[in-house]
Amino acid sequence: MLSDHWPLYGLVLRTPRLELRLPDERRLDELATRATEGIHDPATQPFVAGWTDAPPDQVARSVLQWHWGLRAGWSPRKWELGLVTIAGGRVIGTQGIGAEDFARLREVGTGSWLARAHHGQGYGTEMRAAVLELAFAGLGAEFATSEAFGDNHASYAVSRKLGYADDGIARHVVRDRVTVGRRLRLDRAAWQAARSVPVRIEGLDPCREMFLGAG
Repeated sequence: MLSDHWPLYGLVLRTPRLELRLPDERRLDELATRATEGIHDPATQPFVAGWTDAPPDQVARSVLQWHWGLRAGWSPRKWELGLVTIAGGRVIGTQGIGAEDFARLREVGTGSWLARAHHGQGYGTEMRAAVLELAFAGLGAEFATSEAFGDNHASYAVSRKLGYADDGIARHVVRDRVTVGRRLRLDRAAWQAARSVPVRIEGLDPCREMFLGAG
């Protein structure tokens, strides 16, 4: 089995309504299709890289290439886990979590998107809570970071609900305009205080060396 050689395929995070896992090619194709159906209001751009401004075929291809690239570039010193989010057997979006030198820094960053048809249903909170459980409870993280543009109220609300505190700003050029992002930081104590979504982690033990290294 492929999971014998790449154990991340056996890692599954479950919340009351969602399942998050590394996508096989069928689910990755489904994720690419979700991206072409729309992720956000076209009048705004919530991503620093404006990949969703491209034609649908290019949007789908960029989703495939991004996820393939994450696997190809994986090492314990720098990794990013791109999971698909599944509700009712259907892929509805993706949740990522990544780190550099995690074994020493014990800090992760997260990012995600949901198909527009599934916005406003609380899925974003469950998705983020799932990977935070993986980070803090599963891998021993001490901090998690996130960022959202000032007009991305939904993402900012998820962060505050999960215990993040403001951690400064970052300036970006998006669609040829300067855009200010809000940086947010979550420490272990705040995560524990805000922890409210039940999460079950399956298949983590065979993956630990991939996240932490052999030492």
